[in-house]
Amino acid sequence: MSGQRSYLIGLVGAGIGPSLSPAMHERAADELGIRYLYRRLDLDELGLPATAIGEILAAARLAGYDGLNITHPCKQVVIEHLDELSADAAAMGAVNTVVFTEGRAVGHNTDWSGFARSIARGLPDATLDRVVLLGAGGAGAAVAHALLTLGAGVVRILDLDAQRAAALAAALCARFGAGRAVADRLDDGGAELATALAEADGLVHATPTGMAAHPGLPVPVELLRPELWVADVVYRPLNTQLVTTARARGCSVLDGGGMAVFQAVDAFRLFTGVEPDAGRMLRHFATLVADVATEADPTTEGRTADVRG
Repeated sequence: MSGQRSYLIGLVGAGIGPSLSPAMHERAADELGIRYLYRRLDLDELGLPATAIGEILAAARLAGYDGLNITHPCKQVVIEHLDELSADAAAMGAVNTVVFTEGRAVGHNTDWSGFARSIARGLPDATLDRVVLLGAGGAGAAVAHALLTLGAGVVRILDLDAQRAAALAAALCARFGAGRAVADRLDDGGAELATALAEADGLVHATPTGMAAHPGLPVPVELLRPELWVADVVYRPLNTQLVTTARARGCSVLDGGGMAVFQAVDAFRLFTGVEPDAGRMLRHFATLVADVATEADPTTEGRTADVRG
């Protein structure tokens, strides 16, 4: 098998040490008989800012990488350094997958399709008439695109950066129709968030809050009423404070595991041209999460993590 095609893939982002992407991709490749190496390029470890993404792309191309996954905080700043964008990535203004092909760097977005498949699987009966989206960054843009593609009535976007939220809402309305997305600024008192959630069917959280490096609850506990479904895009940890609190409050909950797996499925296909087994990747992800939980807490021996991805 000396002539077998091999792949060198990387993940670029900040604080990505705990990422399960390398294990997911490499296991999927092993099961398909594909030679595949997936490496982390952590901005924190390299001592580089997000604006260094152009240098990292250039270095990866010279080193013979076949592609890169892009995560926080580079999903939007990477765009100016690419030669081409897929239609979806251009519409969302966010990229999470870069494929190096024929001397060109082409940006794609598999976050939106990953979230769409995850919510259809994990919350199939969720009402989508009025959805609040917390966060207008790269992940938020993908989630909003997915929600409207799935037929959401109105997506209300809240972000600390009012201009960013407004720009995303305008782009979504241009693509999906007037009034389909509206923007609000997250104010210090939380009045806009409280009003939005009181009228909403569901909440999607798409900010870094809840990640291992950014612990915390992104919304006040009292706003999580049982009638509200809640979805989190964060998957490390899988059971974020939002997920555990919303579940305890009686909400239907979707953790970030499904999105993590399905976006990886779509990215793997873009890198290799081969469709991996999504069901097998979901089972492997569940095993990885359980293993991590056991390593983190020795008292969990013999128990299985609660995985709804």
